[in-house]
Amino acid sequence: MRAQPDSRHADVVLGLCAYTHDSAAALLVNGHLIGFAEEERLDGVKHSKAYPANAVAWLLAEAGLTADQVTTVAYNFDGRRYLSALGQLPAHLAASVTRARAVPRARSFLTVRRRYQARIRDLSRRFPHARLRPIQHHRAHALYAFLAAGVDDAAVLIVDSLGELQTTTIWHAAQHDTRPFRLALHDAVDDPSSLGYAYGAVTEHLGWRRGDEEGTVMALAALGNPERFHDLMSRAIRLTQSGFTLDPTLLPLRVLSSRYGRITPAFAAATCPPRLPGAPVELVHADLAAALQDRTEQVMLHLARRATRLTGSGLLCLGGGVAMNCVAAGLITRAGIVDEVHVPPAPGDSGTAIGAAAAAWLDTTGRPPTGMEQRCYLGPAYPKLTLHTEPRPGLAAERLDDPVHHLAQRLASGAIVGVFAGPLEAGPRALGNRSILASPLSPGVVDRLNATVKFREPFRPFAPVILADKAADYVQLRQPSPYMSIAAPVTDLTRTRLPAIVHANGTARVQTVTHAQHPLLADVLTAFGAITGHPVLINTSLNVKGKPICGTPDMALACLTATGLDALLMEGWWVTKGSVKLTADLGC
Repeated sequence: MRAQPDSRHADVVLGLCAYTHDSAAALLVNGHLIGFAEEERLDGVKHSKAYPANAVAWLLAEAGLTADQVTTVAYNFDGRRYLSALGQLPAHLAASVTRARAVPRARSFLTVRRRYQARIRDLSRRFPHARLRPIQHHRAHALYAFLAAGVDDAAVLIVDSLGELQTTTIWHAAQHDTRPFRLALHDAVDDPSSLGYAYGAVTEHLGWRRGDEEGTVMALAALGNPERFHDLMSRAIRLTQSGFTLDPTLLPLRVLSSRYGRITPAFAAATCPPRLPGAPVELVHADLAAALQDRTEQVMLHLARRATRLTGSGLLCLGGGVAMNCVAAGLITRAGIVDEVHVPPAPGDSGTAIGAAAAAWLDTTGRPPTGMEQRCYLGPAYPKLTLHTEPRPGLAAERLDDPVHHLAQRLASGAIVGVFAGPLEAGPRALGNRSILASPLSPGVVDRLNATVKFREPFRPFAPVILADKAADYVQLRQPSPYMSIAAPVTDLTRTRLPAIVHANGTARVQTVTHAQHPLLADVLTAFGAITGHPVLINTSLNVKGKPICGTPDMALACLTATGLDALLMEGWWVTKGSVKLTADLGC
């Protein structure tokens, strides 16, 4: 339990991403971040759209507060800005290619505006004593991306599908002891020009879930040839001096309704018919994915260069859903246009709960909040967890005297082990507290993980976690990568000795770890390295395809039961299937 504030004099800011995908909540007390949690990891619904009741309840209990003591509720959208889409109506009506969708588009934005008003009324009922502060969506993204980096000055590039009307923004952020905090908007691209929209549209056309499985398409791209559809994708997503634009003859005008498709018949005719989910993946699908990924990288590099020119900063913070494209982030890192690239642990919409709270505090006090710098372990923890020797039918649990060396030995022997320890992480990557670990030296480990543990496509790669001071031996990366946000080329050593962590494009989405960042994981890597000669492990999130990361002990035990995991290390408890004792497991 964290130290409780004096609630009699507390300024309590609750930041929310709610009623839309990736529901989450964050809490500031007197300007300090108490915690953050994503609702899906507590309610078990992937990309939960619910009001984050579980996350809010945990945060208030953690701070020793009640809903009546919340002084400000910061919401991660400013619904007043939806109406600006109506100003585009005359132009869309005037153009023959957008005319059919112009009125439905305008009506859909009005519908979203009405829904926003209903959401604000609901929040007013839940928090009757609080001020309600709508926060511009991209501003929430930008504040979180910058404050999480813990730097003094940076260009901030936000690229997603849609804020209120913005899809891409460039900011300059600075915080110095002698000058006021500054976050200045330098440029913006509005819908219908949206890189996130384009990537999601093609993801859906290829048979995967838009807004969820773009990473699958990114992985598939490494197996394809981008040249096949290079010209088509260059027309669909055109570079401009100020950014980019979409061709509505290929990617039609967005309407905020699932009844309106995001691919035109012309696009389908020039590429392939829509692939049904579960249908075979053919070469044409890989080639289309490769062209989309290649164009995305070109646009992101173009935007990154523009951000550095407009701001003059030598550091770049990335945010928004497209920032999760680790291949594009790696390309920017290697381009040499900035000294470092920073991506927060939760760059998507869930992280805007933190950014919204930060904006509300900043607007009231003129000061940035504290407690955000390089932190990702912000959610519920279960340090006093006690398990029965048979926590579930068919499972056996035993307390370990030396979890680190026991886990390292089991991993070195080829076991695939889930880890549930410490506070819940923020964001979609496996960061060590809710992870599945495996040895990259184990024969067939990638196939086994995909087929029996994660239940996902066989071409999906797995990322390595490496001790930071040994990372240069395995990847070509000039900076730390604590949140698995950057794909880096591997070294010859990795290619020849650890091919399980090398994707088809010769890169690995690496996580670098220091003892200060994660003592348990660093100690396990050290012990594993002493056994095998390589302080490198496969690290993937503790979940299966289509399910959220396991945020509670019950979810973790269910994952062990339903998958090919060999064991689960849970707060010092070793949980296995069956009643075999540890001495037998270790061959003693």
